[in-house]
Amino acid sequence: MKQMFNSHAITGFFLSSVKAGLVLLVIMGACKDNSTDPEPEVFQLLRTYTQNNTLSFTALNEGISVGAIFTIEFSSAVDTSSVQQSISLIEEGTQSEVPLNLRFEDLNNRIVVSADQELDFQTTYTLAISETLTSEQGAEFPGVSYQLVTENGTIQLVSASVNSENLSQSSTVRNVSYSEVELILTFSEALNQSNYASYFSISPALSVNNHISVDGKEVTLTVTEPLDYYRHYTVTISNGLGGANGFEFDGYSASFQTGLDSTQKFPTITDEELLTKVQEQTFKYFWDFAHPVSGLARERNTSGNLVTIGGSGFGVMAILVGIERNFIGKAEGISRLQTIVNFLENADRFHGVWPHWMNGNTGEVIPFSARDNGADLVETAFMAQALITVREYLDDSIQEEQELIDKIDGLLDSIEWNWFTKGGENVLYWHWSPEYEWQMNLPIRGYNEALIIYVLAASSKNYAIDKEVYTSGWARSGAIQNGNEYYGIELPLGYDFGGPLFFAHYSFLGLDPRNLSDQYADYWQQNTNHSLINRAHSTENPMNFVGYSEQSWGITASDDPGGYSAHSPTNDNGTITPTAALSSMPYTPEESMTALRHFYYILGDKLWGEYGFYDAFNPTQGWWASSTLAIDQGPIIIMIENHRTGLLWDLFMQAPEVQTALDALGFTYE
Repeated sequence: MKQMFNSHAITGFFLSSVKAGLVLLVIMGACKDNSTDPEPEVFQLLRTYTQNNTLSFTALNEGISVGAIFTIEFSSAVDTSSVQQSISLIEEGTQSEVPLNLRFEDLNNRIVVSADQELDFQTTYTLAISETLTSEQGAEFPGVSYQLVTENGTIQLVSASVNSENLSQSSTVRNVSYSEVELILTFSEALNQSNYASYFSISPALSVNNHISVDGKEVTLTVTEPLDYYRHYTVTISNGLGGANGFEFDGYSASFQTGLDSTQKFPTITDEELLTKVQEQTFKYFWDFAHPVSGLARERNTSGNLVTIGGSGFGVMAILVGIERNFIGKAEGISRLQTIVNFLENADRFHGVWPHWMNGNTGEVIPFSARDNGADLVETAFMAQALITVREYLDDSIQEEQELIDKIDGLLDSIEWNWFTKGGENVLYWHWSPEYEWQMNLPIRGYNEALIIYVLAASSKNYAIDKEVYTSGWARSGAIQNGNEYYGIELPLGYDFGGPLFFAHYSFLGLDPRNLSDQYADYWQQNTNHSLINRAHSTENPMNFVGYSEQSWGITASDDPGGYSAHSPTNDNGTITPTAALSSMPYTPEESMTALRHFYYILGDKLWGEYGFYDAFNPTQGWWASSTLAIDQGPIIIMIENHRTGLLWDLFMQAPEVQTALDALGFTYE
């Protein structure tokens, strides 16, 4: 016979003594019996466990739940009459016995033990099963004990508030006063007052006074400096925070956002002075920041040598405003226009059509996307609209200007508009590339920003389209019509709610909508109602975005916190773009002027920059663009001027080929 030891099965032979409060039990068994099954006549303890964790009698059992239920399993049924006196739970510090509840399961093979009330946190107990326990058959038990240490207690955050508003981890508290912030945090246990303050923080960092209540359970954080408006702040309590009783804290983090600082940031000037200031500052993007070689406009304020044809067309028209408003001299303006036209003559063109992007030093195409490395008819149309307007502005009695007129006519006459019907289809196509030919396969169909393309295509001396291309391609035989009401305002054409507001701007920088109509719509009504619907969406604010109001509106394509998107009432993420409201100045003069005052006086410390207003802002996300884009800056200058004087409308509409085109397509315009 040899001695065998098993921590999960203890025989009825008690062969060792108690050492350091733990019992060492030795199991005796026959050498010839290799079975792991207990012998029927032997009364064995199989295991003791709580919450699926088996207890050890040879080591300290830590982290025991204060509500633990202990299960003791035997190889055979116990004598229930012996159990009550045989099982005890002793609190080591006081040697007091904990009242227990007992029940029996599995035909009395299992004893379930629970304390009459929760145990104390971080306390040592001994669970003992004495030798007085016997089986139903009278077999003896040698006794065993387990040393237990209960889990540490957890501090609970009972409540948290900022300026009396509940500060929840699941949502951001909005519209918190930027000038006065007080946070109150209440805990279930008294905190360790010697070091509690170091575990509380607000990010971005603020100067804060900390105060703790006499009972140590309530902490007040008072911010001692003004906060930034429309800014997100995060309150953090680290998990190092401890209670006076040694309890631990799991950590906490929640956010709040400050509301608007409605104080005026700049001195008041007259509305006329403000309009001029906006035009002049925005003009700097196309004058001071123009590419030094080509004179064309960079795509955005970080584009380096990359210039854009459509945005440059807007810049060309802006030069005329700069001359008329005395931002620059006429000679300077004419010189810059000569530089631009000379560059355009030698730049890459495909059937007379420029690419969307090109290198401002060389004129070589820069691909806009993988297969878009050739002609872009829409971007070219925006430049052609500008060149016609410039030509009408020039004085043909001055030789220098006459030479420039001739160059412009040469560029315009070489644009093969009808070639972009792709072999005679009744629609114009946006792209063509020598490498990929028609693979982009994007027909230009209404209603969007591209009405001007069809007008110019019909105006061509050498490559004009037929009316049927306009009727079937652009107007889709009348399918561009809408006629529904949105926010109580009828929309004659286009998508539900009108789409991005730039649809009302790009084609109408030169094309005058004031008396323009055809069988499908009155275009003044179309653009006015589109602008009013866009504003009404911000006023109604169905998605409860921060910062939307009658003063702060305008939803169109622009940068946003996630990159760039064609924002509209049906694609709205809370981004407001100043060019939307400002470029609608002719259509909604009072509403747009109200927005301008708000953008400049109230938000100007964040929104106003070197080249006028930055591209966009999203108050809900506390985001402000640092970018300026040619296609957004240009319409601001031009449409404000059209509102004030009609300068660009009058020039473009006096062009003979424009009038011929409008007549051919069935428009009335006088």
